[in-house]
Amino acid sequence: MSKLVYDFAEGHKDLKDLLGGKGANLAEMTRMGLPVPPGFIITTDACKVYLASGTQPAEMEAEVSEHLVALETAMGKTLGQSDDPLLVSVRSGAKFSMPGMMDTVLNIGLNDESVLGLAKQANNERFAFDSYRRLIQMFGKTVMGVEGELFEDALDHLKHGKGPAATDLDLDADDLHALVETYKEIVREHAGREFPQQPREQMDLAVRAVFDSWNADRAVLYRRQERIPSDLGTAVNICSMVFGNVSSDSGTGVAFTRDPASGAKGVYGDYLQNAQGEDVVAGIRNTLSLADLEGLDKKSYDELMAIMGQLEEHYRDLCDIEFTIERGKLWMLQTRVGKRTAGAAFRIATQLIDEGLIDEAEALQRVTGAQLAQLMFPAFEENATRERLATGMNASPGAAVGKVVFDSYTAVKWSRSGEKVILVRRETNPDDLNGMIAAEGILT
Repeated sequence: MSKLVYDFAEGHKDLKDLLGGKGANLAEMTRMGLPVPPGFIITTDACKVYLASGTQPAEMEAEVSEHLVALETAMGKTLGQSDDPLLVSVRSGAKFSMPGMMDTVLNIGLNDESVLGLAKQANNERFAFDSYRRLIQMFGKTVMGVEGELFEDALDHLKHGKGPAATDLDLDADDLHALVETYKEIVREHAGREFPQQPREQMDLAVRAVFDSWNADRAVLYRRQERIPSDLGTAVNICSMVFGNVSSDSGTGVAFTRDPASGAKGVYGDYLQNAQGEDVVAGIRNTLSLADLEGLDKKSYDELMAIMGQLEEHYRDLCDIEFTIERGKLWMLQTRVGKRTAGAAFRIATQLIDEGLIDEAEALQRVTGAQLAQLMFPAFEENATRERLATGMNASPGAAVGKVVFDSYTAVKWSRSGEKVILVRRETNPDDLNGMIAAEGILT
């Protein structure tokens, strides 16, 4: 069998079939000399074997072990060691972007012993137990099949004890230590077994869960909706952790090299201080605009702006970027050619011609039939007299009218009976995909 595991330094952006979009682009950024945390990629070929046979290929386990040892050597620490643990993320990465449809687990390698070592090394007990509770929450839901709302309810209960407007930042080290114990009890009760303490077992089970997530209901539905072939499989990216939740001069963000709604040049994106992973899109706290980062950490901001320029010139297109800042050090965690509205597609294509990055023939190929159709979406009459009840940020083009519903089940049920509905949620998650497809519009 061909090679099943690639170091980030071994791949490039044209290997998306084998390394998935996320892995191929991490490899490309590594080749460009950008600040990417070290890691390796398990190929889509390994996933296909697993999905066909139900077992991981024997060659894969040996190659993963070999690459893990190399990663440990490069980082000067071993996975989950008690005094100074190497921690890793396990993230999906299919050839075509399927945002939120498949699984991710962060902070793998933490256990009851290594969390104390992390606290000592970082001189920050709160950060260590915050990272541990996140691992148990993600692992419990993704790998062990525990309902995610059980963890969210426990977290909300703890926050409410701090006051009606409390956020996660109001929880101290003792609170988070107690939350870890609560989370472990939730896993014990609802999964029927203990949260695993062996770091390698955590990693192996997470890899298997990512493979399995290729055939999760929401992923199958998304592929059908987006006409993505079902036989591609997903790669798995194993990456050394960098932490946006370690201090106030740390954080996580998403950025676009141009405005994906209008195509205008400028600084677009969101940043969340002292946060990790999906926090920036999950709505746990109000985010800052990317422009606000300049006032908080000009060095990281300037470096990010330079990298965004490099990436757009390299990919010759609008780029969507995920990044983390750990104690003032910028790290790139993902890039891809970004989605955009139809109007933005036209505008960006003409801008790139003017900038000499693409020619007219390629510009015509950049605008799809679906984007042309978007320009025909219904819209409210600009000059019509109406009472505005609320304002917000639009995430997609067009206007929509319907009856308000507050859960995906009702949205699907009413839609099937011929009612037009607007799905209203505090925040959406991948489990809402059925309702989102059924609804005329979504308000969060």
